[in-house]
Amino acid sequence: MAGEAQDNVWPLPKFYFKVSLGSQDNTVAFQEVSGLDTETQPIEYRHSDSKQFSTIKMPGIVKSGNVTLKKGIFVNDNNFWKWYDAIKMNTIKRETVVIQLLDEKGSPTMTWTIANAWPTKITGTDMKSDANEVAVETLELAHEGLTIANGG
Repeated sequence: MAGEAQDNVWPLPKFYFKVSLGSQDNTVAFQEVSGLDTETQPIEYRHSDSKQFSTIKMPGIVKSGNVTLKKGIFVNDNNFWKWYDAIKMNTIKRETVVIQLLDEKGSPTMTWTIANAWPTKITGTDMKSDANEVAVETLELAHEGLTIANGG
């Protein structure tokens, strides 16, 4: 019937999220987050029964790719450049980054926590005199682990 509540069997929309940067204690409005992936590299072991050799695959080292964040550029907003500039050999300011996918009420439905993140690359905006687009910068973060939890 018309007007009845729909089932809760729909995938979550991905456009409503927030990103918090550890000790900077602020939530930054990003327009895009990508690279939330983890991979286990397989290791092949040589196995032998009495008549022939074969290989057995076992899980090896867990590897996480870099996380890429894109946001609009605002006047006097140089925080990422300051964080990047603070990188020196063996003295990196590492942060915990929390990314939360939100429901329509603003409550977290899924939370990705990135441990010991630090900027490996910042890309400033491209500029075109004939375009009417927002200036966007890209921040790429290396990290030492990604955990996922339901809710907040």
